[in-house]
Amino acid sequence: MAWIQLKLNATSENAEDIGELLMESGALSATFTDSHDTPIFEPAPGETRLWGDTDITGLYDAASDMSQVLAQLKQSPLLSDNFALKIEPLEDKDWEREWMDNFHPMKFGERLWICPSWKPVPDPDAVNVMLDPGLAFGTGTHPTTALCLTWLDGQDLQDKVVIDFGCGSGILAIAALKLGAKRVIGIDIDPQAITASRDNAQRNNVSEQLELYLPADLPDGIRADLLVANILAGPLRELSTNIEALIKDQGLLALSGILEQQADELIEVYGQWFEMDKAQIKDEWARLSGIKKSINNTKT
Repeated sequence: MAWIQLKLNATSENAEDIGELLMESGALSATFTDSHDTPIFEPAPGETRLWGDTDITGLYDAASDMSQVLAQLKQSPLLSDNFALKIEPLEDKDWEREWMDNFHPMKFGERLWICPSWKPVPDPDAVNVMLDPGLAFGTGTHPTTALCLTWLDGQDLQDKVVIDFGCGSGILAIAALKLGAKRVIGIDIDPQAITASRDNAQRNNVSEQLELYLPADLPDGIRADLLVANILAGPLRELSTNIEALIKDQGLLALSGILEQQADELIEVYGQWFEMDKAQIKDEWARLSGIKKSINNTKT
């Protein structure tokens, strides 16, 4: 079956209303895409989280009279007289196959590979994490995840305790275990992320070494040799004391989910407790890392 797609731009204030307008005009579906490729994290139950600049795509049957659709849209006060749009035919494809073909094994650092289950493993002797794209954020394709995976690949994790703060899909936690960590503790505010991490750990045969907690359930007294947090700059700043308290003296820290222009502020915040390294940048995203100061050398 052939289709027609209509694309137009909106804002976070009017995107949902415009999406409903497209459905009323005969669209079979309306999808939202961030115009600036900002990463999306799982919304809370019942919440739709949109972006500042949002592209909306309405999908119509090929037999639809698009001139009539446009006439209906132009009558809405939601759209200005000269609103920008694009109409194009969409060929019929095996969309599941098309989607799967977009994901390939990816290498991070010297020995770590992230591999979708439907592709052959490039190097059976490497450290291979089997991970399929799913609901929770983190498949290795975004620069922030890639920066953290590369950092983990460069560490000596043998017999170490690692915390994955904001574990999402569990990709960083599972990679740490495959790279030799003795124990990994995954923490996330989203129950869906806990479920996704547990399922992915089982697929990779490391579930017995992975502990998963919502923040309220985290046991007291946990201290890690390394902590990695791939979330966002705001939460990293607000939760800095919580994160610091989870790391042993001389323990290692890696932070991402940070735009390049936000790096200096967070280096200053975490510099209270850590000797911070120079930010590592990939496609305008930053990874920060450091080593925790001994108690006697920590600023007060």
